[in-house]
Amino acid sequence: IAAASVVGTLCSTDVDYGDTHSYFLVYGTGDTDNNLFSIDGSNLIINSSPDYESKSSYSIRLQTTDSSDETYTKAFSFSVNDLNETPTDIALSSSSLNENIAAASFVATLSSTDEDDGDTHIYALISGEGDTDNDSFTIDGSNLIINVSPDYETQSSYNIRLKTTDNGGLYYEKGITLSVNDINEVATDISLSNSSFNENINSGSVVAALSTTDDAVSYTHLTLPTKR
Repeated sequence: IAAASVVGTLCSTDVDYGDTHSYFLVYGTGDTDNNLFSIDGSNLIINSSPDYESKSSYSIRLQTTDSSDETYTKAFSFSVNDLNETPTDIALSSSSLNENIAAASFVATLSSTDEDDGDTHIYALISGEGDTDNDSFTIDGSNLIINVSPDYETQSSYNIRLKTTDNGGLYYEKGITLSVNDINEVATDISLSNSSFNENINSGSVVAALSTTDDAVSYTHLTLPTKR
């Protein structure tokens, strides 16, 4: 509830019918949380918004004074009702994955930030901002699975949109980017720029440029030995 909300109406038991009463927060046994409340007429007001996870109960000491200045004091305890609250974030155990992992590989564990410690959560891939690559993934419980083997040279990152829903039906959505790690791969071919050269060329002449089919390209040169 909001700060300055009325949490209760005060009344007094008095044998003098017709007496009016004023109410005060007073020092004494049970006054632990007096400073967290105020009184407006007969309304008891909480000064700041309560949070069950931070403080689940309050103790105050009240005094009623009748129109003849007779007083009575009493301590009260209030319990805070634990209401279901909306999750506030979704996290992944890893924000990157290696290229070339097999299709259907585990990528990350999903988790939720939720003030309700005992809440359980269900995860889903949903449509919305950042859902470009949703069809490349599936969810199994809290595990994020990639459907196809990723290749850095083809796609270096994926964008997905996730939803977490708690056991009370409250939910939170978030777009997430996963980066693909560029792993060094085995070369798959060697080629030459020329497959022939002239006779009588000088020793040390360049006869061809070598190139490699790989995730990175490098060049070197082939030279002939000294002509005899």
